[in-house]
Amino acid sequence: MDTQAELGFIPYDQLARLQKLRRFIRRNPTMVAGGIMLLIMVLLAVFAPYLRTVNPIEMNPIERLRAPSGGHWFGTDMYGRDSFSRVIYGSRISLFVGLVVAVITSVIGLAIGLVSGFVRRLDNTIMRIMDGIMALPDLLLAISFVALTRASVRNVIIALIIPQTPRVVRLVRSIVLVLREQPFVEAAQAMGARLPRLLVRHLLPNTLAALVVQGTYVMASAVLIEAGLSFLGAGTPPEIPSWGNVMAEARSYVRVAFWLLLFPGLFLATTVLSINLVGDGLRDMLDPRIAKRMR
Repeated sequence: MDTQAELGFIPYDQLARLQKLRRFIRRNPTMVAGGIMLLIMVLLAVFAPYLRTVNPIEMNPIERLRAPSGGHWFGTDMYGRDSFSRVIYGSRISLFVGLVVAVITSVIGLAIGLVSGFVRRLDNTIMRIMDGIMALPDLLLAISFVALTRASVRNVIIALIIPQTPRVVRLVRSIVLVLREQPFVEAAQAMGARLPRLLVRHLLPNTLAALVVQGTYVMASAVLIEAGLSFLGAGTPPEIPSWGNVMAEARSYVRVAFWLLLFPGLFLATTVLSINLVGDGLRDMLDPRIAKRMR
C-alpha cells in the first residue's frame, strides 16, 4: 500500500468510491447543486456569530440607510442596523421553522395516514376532517391561528403544522390503501399479527421513501409561508430578525435603499429553490421507474 502511494497510485477501494461519486453527480446534477446551496445556507446559519456579524438588533441612527460597503456588506436599514447580520441571523429562524415543521408534520401525518389507510371504519371520519382543513387556504389558516394567540416562533410553527399535515396524511393513506391488499400483508394477518405490528413492521418501511420526499416540499413551503406571515406582521415578533420581518421593514424604503429588500429576498429564494431541488432529486432516486430510466 505504501509503495502504491509513493508511486502515485490510488487504492482500488478509494478509486471505486470516487467513481461512484462521479456517477452520482452525473446522474443527479440538480440534486447536487441544490444540496450544495442548502449546505451553504445551513453553514451560514450555524456559524453566524463568526461571520463578521454584529448584534442584529443594535441600532446606530448615524449609520442609517448606508449603501453596501466594506464596513456593511449589505448596507444598513432605517435604524442603522447592519443588514448583513440581520439577514444571516434571520436564516436561523427560517431554517429552524422549516425543519421543525417538516419533521413534526411528517411524524403526525405518518401516524394518522397509517391508521386511516388500514383501519377502514376510521378512514371516512379521519379523511373528512382532513378535507375540512385542506378547504382553508394555508396562509389564511395560519394568520387566523396566530391572531387568536400571539406572535411567537412556537405559535408560527403550530400554525404551519395544521395546514400541512393533511397533505402528508393523504399521501401515506394512498400508499397504505395499495399495500394492505398485498400478499405479504395478508400473510402477516393470517399468521395473527396485531395491528401495531402490521403498521410498524410491514407498512411503515414502505412509506418512508415517499415521506422523505414530501418532507422536503413541506419544509420549503414552511419557509416560504413563515416569511409571508412575518411580512404581513402575523409571524415572528418584530424584535426577532427573520427574512419576512426584514423585507416588511424595507418595503417603505425600496426606492432609496433597494438592497434592504434585495438581499433577504435572494436568500429566501435560494433556500426554497435548493430545498425543492433536493426534493426532486430524492424523488428521482427513490422512484424505481425513474431511477431505471436514468441508468
